[in-house]
Amino acid sequence: MARVVRFHEHGGPEVLRIENVDVPRPGRGEIQIRVKALGLNRAEALLRSGSYIETPRLPSGLGLEAAGVVETVGEGVGAFAPGDPVSVVPPLSMVRWPAYGEFATFPAELAVKHPPSLSWEAAAAVWMQYLTAYGALIDIAKLRQGDFVAITAASSSVGLAAIQIANMVGATPVAVTRTSRKKQALLESGAAHVIASAEEDLEAGLKEFAGPLGVRVVFDPVGGPIFEPLTAAMSRGGILIEYGGLSPEPTPFPLFSALSKSLTLRGYLVHEITRDPERLVAAKAFIIKGLLSGSLQPVIARTFPFDQIVEAHRFLESNEQFGKIVVTV
Repeated sequence: MARVVRFHEHGGPEVLRIENVDVPRPGRGEIQIRVKALGLNRAEALLRSGSYIETPRLPSGLGLEAAGVVETVGEGVGAFAPGDPVSVVPPLSMVRWPAYGEFATFPAELAVKHPPSLSWEAAAAVWMQYLTAYGALIDIAKLRQGDFVAITAASSSVGLAAIQIANMVGATPVAVTRTSRKKQALLESGAAHVIASAEEDLEAGLKEFAGPLGVRVVFDPVGGPIFEPLTAAMSRGGILIEYGGLSPEPTPFPLFSALSKSLTLRGYLVHEITRDPERLVAAKAFIIKGLLSGSLQPVIARTFPFDQIVEAHRFLESNEQFGKIVVTV
């Protein structure tokens, strides 16, 4: 028996329950880990509330990121042994492989022997944010030295990861946040410039910082009305990568900016990287290199104990965090 988090109905954080269940042994090609820490993601709140891309059968577990010690290996697994410390690349389905529990099972190919210098909390905060940012900025947009990149929702864990990756390759990250309350923290976290979109003219600010060449890459999980000022400030041949839809307002298609500048507007999910073995190997190598050099350092907003999973989800939905929320088990 092990304690796991499940929900029996869709709703707010209060529907999450810690229950004792029998945890089956890992199947062929899987490993089971004794979880030390969990990284929280907005996708888990969406699954819990019934608005995610997966539709679970209830009761359902949840969770995408974990770090811990290998407890048991399934048939055919040779790369790991009991006692190995690992962190986990988010699986394609958190319904099939839920992370929230004292024990969790994952495909062995998604486990990583992370640098031993990382704490359990930091290790649980690595893969979703850095893989998401890497896939968009490096794999797809080919971000390079001298580029200007606009990063919206910049105080999120993915936004902060994008700032670090931009600096790692010599690009100039311009952080876009709603108000100026987090401006100083973003500057201290590596943003070259910060624009408070609810208080300043977003288009004018981007054009001022990027100069006549404009912003070549935009990395956005928001959508909605900011599409027009973002694309208006982009360079000819620029690329906007959309990886979310946080805005409740309609997203206009910026027809004249797209036509006059030959822009690429592209949807993106991290699954593009995690389901492609060759691209995933390259991503892991890039991220581990950054972790070892210190260029990539997970920012932890707040840590909660496992028994406070409901409070952790409330904080997740408060939009008050700066960086990643982690739960220790």
